[in-house]
Amino acid sequence: MMITLPHNTAPAVPEQVAWMGGQLLLLGLLGATVGLGPPGWIVGLAHGSGTWALLGAAMLRSGVRSPGPADRVTLARGVLVGGVTALVVDGGGTTVLVVFASVALALDFVDGRVARRTGTASPLGARFDMEVDAFLILVLSVQVAFAFGPWVLAIGAMRYVFVAASWVAPWLCGELPPSFARKAVAAVQGVVLVAAASGIVPFAAVLVGLALAALAWSFGRDVLRLRRNRVPVATAAVPAKEYSRV
Repeated sequence: MMITLPHNTAPAVPEQVAWMGGQLLLLGLLGATVGLGPPGWIVGLAHGSGTWALLGAAMLRSGVRSPGPADRVTLARGVLVGGVTALVVDGGGTTVLVVFASVALALDFVDGRVARRTGTASPLGARFDMEVDAFLILVLSVQVAFAFGPWVLAIGAMRYVFVAASWVAPWLCGELPPSFARKAVAAVQGVVLVAAASGIVPFAAVLVGLALAALAWSFGRDVLRLRRNRVPVATAAVPAKEYSRV
């Protein structure tokens, strides 16, 4: 008797191997050029395997067998973020770090366009994109904090604190209306942190402080709006990337 399985029940293993191979190749390139010590290797590989494990679990829950075109762009960004993370932990290769982070930020404008043009936009892809963005900002804030102090970590930690708060206050998971200001403030964080990490921008600490203030304003405004609306999570629609912070 032949049993027919659904075509989209689990992530494709060959693609998982390919992306892990890409992460390994990038780390090897860093090791051969700028030098990468054991901590960088360990964290870089952990990032690569963790990214795919989390994405694979999310795909399995959503009944998706393989990433779409836009998801593959986001995965490429994730590989670059793995390289940035390894360099931050290893404490070297600042120029390469800035280049990788800049490319990862630039590709953030690509995956959304690819999703719309190919008709493959999905809540899963939007969430994956948002998580890659958030982790890159966190890693960059760690890098900049070495120069300017631990207060910079607030930029990278703010979104994760918000998520943790939503476990206690579920109304924080409610929908938010589209906001150009929200997207602009989010984009500014990465640009300012990369500029500060380069070490060549004057008054970088001031710029980072202004970016933090703008981010605090953006989160504060959304928290107040969510508190006023208090949409029950059970009745809220699945939010798109720009409609929710969770």
